[in-house]
Amino acid sequence: MEKLLAARLHAVKVRPYLAAALFALHVVEDRSVPTMAVDAHWRCYVSPAFVARMPVEELAGVWVHEVSHLLRDHHGRGERYAREHGAHGPGERSGTGVRRAEGRERLRRNIAADFEINDDIYGDGLPRPVGAVLPSLLGLDDGLLMEEYLRRSSMCGLVAELAWLDCGSGADGQERPWELGPDGAHGLTKQQRDAVRFRVAEGIKGRPGDAPDGWRRWADEAFHPPQPWRQLLGAAIRSAASAAGAGGNHSYRRPSRRSASVPGVVLPSLRRTPPRVCVVIDTSGSVSDAELGSALLEVAAISRAVGGRRDLVSVISCDAAAGVAVPICRAEKIELIGGGGTDLRSGFARALRARPRPDVIVALTDGQTPWPSAPPPCRTVVGLFPRPAQDEDEDDPDYVPDTPPPWAQVVTIG
Repeated sequence: MEKLLAARLHAVKVRPYLAAALFALHVVEDRSVPTMAVDAHWRCYVSPAFVARMPVEELAGVWVHEVSHLLRDHHGRGERYAREHGAHGPGERSGTGVRRAEGRERLRRNIAADFEINDDIYGDGLPRPVGAVLPSLLGLDDGLLMEEYLRRSSMCGLVAELAWLDCGSGADGQERPWELGPDGAHGLTKQQRDAVRFRVAEGIKGRPGDAPDGWRRWADEAFHPPQPWRQLLGAAIRSAASAAGAGGNHSYRRPSRRSASVPGVVLPSLRRTPPRVCVVIDTSGSVSDAELGSALLEVAAISRAVGGRRDLVSVISCDAAAGVAVPICRAEKIELIGGGGTDLRSGFARALRARPRPDVIVALTDGQTPWPSAPPPCRTVVGLFPRPAQDEDEDDPDYVPDTPPPWAQVVTIG
C-alpha cells in the first residue's frame, strides 16, 4: 500500500490537473485482479503482485491510465456501444461462465478505450511501460475516440495477444466477479462522480497550458456536454432525408444497379442529399445572452449534422416578429436581433415562406410563446432552454405559458 500511494503522489505531482480524480479513487486489494482495474463507482482494484513488480514511476502511469477511463466515462459509453451494436452476441461459455463471444467483445472495448487515452498519458514524468496498448499497433491514427477505433478495426489479432488485459468495468461497462457492485462500500454516487469530473475540468480550463489537447477537448465537453437532443435532431434529419420525395436527386456518378439488366443503357441512381434546416431562434427579452450563445453553438452542431453543408442551414431570429432567414457562413457571424415579446408563430411562418422550403424546422426557445395551431408540413424539433419550476409572470400570476405542441419533438438544451 505504501508503494501504491507513493505512486499516486508522483502521479499528482506530474499531472496536477488530475489530482481531484486520483484522490477520489478508493483502493481495494484483490489477488484475483490481473493488474489494476476500476469499476464505475470509482473503486480501484489492485493486485499486490502487480504493485510489487512495477517501478513507482510506471505505477504512477497506471494510476493515470485507470482514472482516465472513469473521467472519459468509458463504462457508460461501452454499455451504450454494446446495446447499439448488439455486442453481447451468443457464444459458448468459458470456465468463468462468461460467453466467449462476450469476452472477446469486452476486450475489444477495453483495447479501444486504451487507444483513446494512452496516446497522451505518457512522457513528462510518466515513462511508458512495455506492452502499452497504442493505436500504432494497428496502424491507426492517434486522437480518436473509443467508438471510432471500434468502428475502424476488428482488433482480432490484438484480442488474441492481449487476453491478459483487464481494466475492469470502468473501461468497458461489463461487470467483473471481483467487483463490489453498486451497493458495495466506498463507492461514489452519481452526483459525487459528476462533481469530481467537474473539478478536474475546472482545473484544466483554469490552466490550459498544463494539459494535452485531448484533455482540453474533454474539459470543453465537460463544461458544455453534447446534448442528447442533438441525437434526436440527427434522427429527424435522417428521417427527413429518407422521406418520399425529400432530398432525392438522380445522379449518373454511380449508375443504378438496374443498368445491368438493360444492356447498352446506363440508368441513373437516386442519391439522397441532406435536408434543408431552418433554425428559428427565440431572441425575446426572456432569453439570456448566455442562452443565445448556446443557441449559436447548436447552430454549429446542426451544420455538422448535415455534413457541413452550410448552404442547407438558415437562421431566423424572432421575438414578437420574425427577421429575415439568413444563410449561415459561420456561426459567430450570425446577428441575433430582438429583445421584445415572444411570438414564434411569425418565425414558423417566415420559415415556411422560404424557397426552397425547409425539410426540418428547429426552434430554440425558452417556451414562453404561443405556438402555431396547425403542424408545419415538415419535421419540427423544439429545443427548450431550461427554466425554474416557478418561472411565472409577476404581473399575472395566473399566466401559464403554452406547452410545445404534440406534433413537435421536444427536448431540453443544457
